[in-house]
This record gives sequence, C-alpha cells and structure tokens, in this order.
Amino acid sequence: MINSLLGQDAQWENPAALTDPTKAIGLSPEATALRIETEDLITEFRIRRPEFVALSDKDQYSEALQYALIARELLNFHAAIARQLDNAGLLSIRDSLMADNLAYIMARERSRGKVLVFAHNSHLQRGKTTLRMGAEVCAWWAAGSHLNEMFGSRYAVIGSAVGVSDDNGIGQPENNTLEARLTALPGAARFIPTHTGFGIATEEITALPTRSGSMKNPSYVALTPQSFTDFDWLAVLNSTVYNRGGAPLQQR
Repeated sequence: MINSLLGQDAQWENPAALTDPTKAIGLSPEATALRIETEDLITEFRIRRPEFVALSDKDQYSEALQYALIARELLNFHAAIARQLDNAGLLSIRDSLMADNLAYIMARERSRGKVLVFAHNSHLQRGKTTLRMGAEVCAWWAAGSHLNEMFGSRYAVIGSAVGVSDDNGIGQPENNTLEARLTALPGAARFIPTHTGFGIATEEITALPTRSGSMKNPSYVALTPQSFTDFDWLAVLNSTVYNRGGAPLQQR
C-alpha cells in the first residue's frame, strides 16, 4: 500500500513547492492516505514490540521505528508546505525533527561514549535563531534549544566564527565587534570558553556591535551578545575558504 502511494520522487523533491503551494503534494489524496498508513505502521510497531524484537533485536527494532517516525514528520512537513506555513514555521518543524533524531542517536550510542555532532551554529545554539530570508525575518527555536531541554548539562555546544573569508564575501570585521576582538588574539585559530566573557565587562556585552554579514553567502551569521549564552566555547579562525563542494558563490 505504501509503495503505491509514494508516487515519483520528483514530486516530493520539487523546490518550487516552497514558493508555489499549487506544486506541493503534501495535502493530495495520496499524501493524506500515506500519512494515515504511516501512523498505522507506527502503531503496529509499538503494539507488536515484543514480537518484532524477538524476530530481530532491540537495535534493529528501534531503528525501524525511528525511520517510521521520521517519515511521519517529513509528511507533516510537506503538508505544512501545502498549507503555506511561513518560513519560520517550516524551520521550526525541521529543527525539532533534527533534535528528535539526535536524541535517538544519543540513545543508541550512550553506552559507547560521547556523541559529536557537526552542524551550522544556528541549528545547535541554545537560544532562538533569527535569520533574514529575503524581506522576512524568521525566528524559531533551534535544535540546540530542544537538546538543551532534553539533556541539560550533558549538552555542550561549540560555536564557530571567522574573521575574513574572501571566498564567502566576508570582509574585515568592524572595530569592537566580537570577531574583531577575538581574531586580535594571538594565533591563526583559538578555542575560547564563553563563560570567561572574553575579558569584556558584563555591562559592555549588550552594547557590542554586530559585524557586517556576507556579500556572497546568505547562510553566514555573525556573532552577537547572545553568543555568550548560546555556546559554551567558540572556535575562532582568522580566515577560511569556501570548500563545501558546491558551486562557486556569486556576488549578491
């Protein structure tokens, strides 16, 4: 039943659906039926847990259930696109799903030690994320804010920052910004705990200016006074290049 409802991958992967809900399939009869089938599958997994674990093992059972849960949230995401939910709402769904998936990974790996996760600062920070998308300013709870609630002191987050990156359209940071102060410290890179306040008096922190953004890379986000509480440590580089494997960035 599920395979017959999936349709073509191209329908689900169409980026035009984000701006044109008539091209979104999240509320089509097939997608709605697929959401119901997925809910039924999750229920089946749960009520037959002892049987399925006996047929495989606990890890395989947990993984299969997690895949079904992710499928449900992705279907909900596509339905939200079709309902024309705003960007902040869509980003909220994505980050909460990221947090749930990371919590699952933690549960699987906890007997083997710590888990290191790499993602954009805006996803892993503790507080709310704010990002300008065209004319819209979006604010939502980052995955890190959810993880901080789940794990408390067991969640530690390292933010990253850079002084200059010509490839990313990031020029010299303005005077007295956090990036300017941090890159003025000795070395090409430094690892700094935020609880020290970087030697800045508490009353100065809220008055710190924010540096200019990138002229090429819209995903670049500068440090702000909020970074003192969003991150436990900061890894600060003097410079970096664009080496993400994607097409060259163009001047905006």
